[in-house]
Amino acid sequence: MINDKSHLASCLRSALGLLELDRNSQLYRNSVALCDYLEEPIFRIAVFGPFNYGKSTLLNAILGERTLPIDLIPTTGAAIYVRYGTELHTRITLTDGTEISEPGTDILKRFAILDERRRMNEDVASVRVYCPHSWLQTGVELLDLPGTNDREAQDALVRDKLLTADLIVQVLDARKLMTLGERENLRDWLLDRGIKTVIFVINFLNLLESEEQKQVYNRLLFVAESFRSELPNNISNLYRVDALPALRARLKGDVAAAQSAGLAIFESALQNLVAVQRENLTYKLPRIEIIAAQIQQELQNKRAAIASQIETAKQQKQQKLELQQKAQKLIKQAFQSSISDLQSWLYLPKLLELYQTELATALQQGTFSTWENNILKPAVLERQQAIEHWVNKASEFFDRQHPGKLLISFPPAPQISLPPPKTEKKSSDPDLTPVAIATGLGWILGGPVGAAVVGGATYFLDRNPQSDKADLSSSVDLQPAAKICTDAAQEYLSNFSTQACQRIDRYEKQAEPVMNLPVEPERSPLTTAHHQLNLLDNLLESLKFELTNFDRT
Repeated sequence: MINDKSHLASCLRSALGLLELDRNSQLYRNSVALCDYLEEPIFRIAVFGPFNYGKSTLLNAILGERTLPIDLIPTTGAAIYVRYGTELHTRITLTDGTEISEPGTDILKRFAILDERRRMNEDVASVRVYCPHSWLQTGVELLDLPGTNDREAQDALVRDKLLTADLIVQVLDARKLMTLGERENLRDWLLDRGIKTVIFVINFLNLLESEEQKQVYNRLLFVAESFRSELPNNISNLYRVDALPALRARLKGDVAAAQSAGLAIFESALQNLVAVQRENLTYKLPRIEIIAAQIQQELQNKRAAIASQIETAKQQKQQKLELQQKAQKLIKQAFQSSISDLQSWLYLPKLLELYQTELATALQQGTFSTWENNILKPAVLERQQAIEHWVNKASEFFDRQHPGKLLISFPPAPQISLPPPKTEKKSSDPDLTPVAIATGLGWILGGPVGAAVVGGATYFLDRNPQSDKADLSSSVDLQPAAKICTDAAQEYLSNFSTQACQRIDRYEKQAEPVMNLPVEPERSPLTTAHHQLNLLDNLLESLKFELTNFDRT
């Protein structure tokens, strides 16, 4: 059933795509050849043997004309397919895709024979000859292969093409019997690959003496029987055909001469074999099963490798998760500790206890900016950086988007106005000049009077200690000024505490997602590996099904 064969070929090609085999590997070439064979509905008969054994001459005798190039020297340098056509013509396909089609077969001399160094033309991809022969019209195709035992490239080509033939004709030279190399090729290229529909043709037997002919034939018959293939019991696997006399007889139309050369008996056997094998496809199974088993083994190996990869990835993922969970716990604790430390520091009673007095003094002395930059801001920055440190750690370790820096703003400088002194300035004392100004500029004192700040109050001291009592009675009332600075300091610190705590609360919410483990979607390598594993399992199941249900009737 053609449909069954095409389904199996499709499975094998899918397997090749998944396995990504080296295109020069033997398994890849065998598999591609087998797929071509399964998808080709024609019945192919391949003729092979060493150079100068008369393969092309034998095929020309069957076709009844000099279709294929023949000579005394090795000639065939490509696999030449001969199938039915309404007129004799040749089509050459080059490796770059170019097609050359000409009437007749003269073009074969340019593309299908060996060069002067007996090498194949590397630019030729395929050679097809179309011939108006009635037997070919029944769906039979003949395949003329290059000679073996000459060059490795030619042997590789022959080996690959043999896998695509329904029937193999191995030509023997009566003058050499069957050499060790021929026996090895028969075993390695055919029997060991499940190709068991093989028959032998003895050529050049007519060149021997009559008695020697019998001895050689009997010896070859014994050898052929030892390689008995899966042919019908009533069909022999050894035939004598004197190829050149048979061709000459066929060209002359001498039926009797062609028959005496063994051609008629051989052709009759070929026709019977074709008819039998077309009714029963079991002869295909051995080679299919051998290649399919190798493909299945490669699929199993790849499946095991991917399954191991998945298991290793799972273990690594679990280890990573456990590490992340530990890190998350430590980072969260440290982050919360840093937040708590800053919040505790910003607690208003504590903040007032730490900074109200010195801030009030700075306001009275006009040094607010210095105090803010040297005292307050460094204290904030230190605690701020401790928080950001753990946010950075979490963002980096968990690969999460960073929420940005924690920005804590500071209220504007307090605007205060100190009261003027209550005493009158004596005109005779130019050194004492009290000045009332705003925003912490304080008193500018000159001359013999100096300013001292004690407990938030300002005292004026005369240069002469003996005059303290007299001066105190005339000094400015400093209590209102101290209270103004103290109240301003409290208001500033209260505003700062409120604003900073609000900003910390917002930042804590922004940073919370960074502290949590990301939920990883099922993707990338693991998902791809699971997908490949499913494909391999499905493909293995499909191959098994197609092989089991292959038409064996």
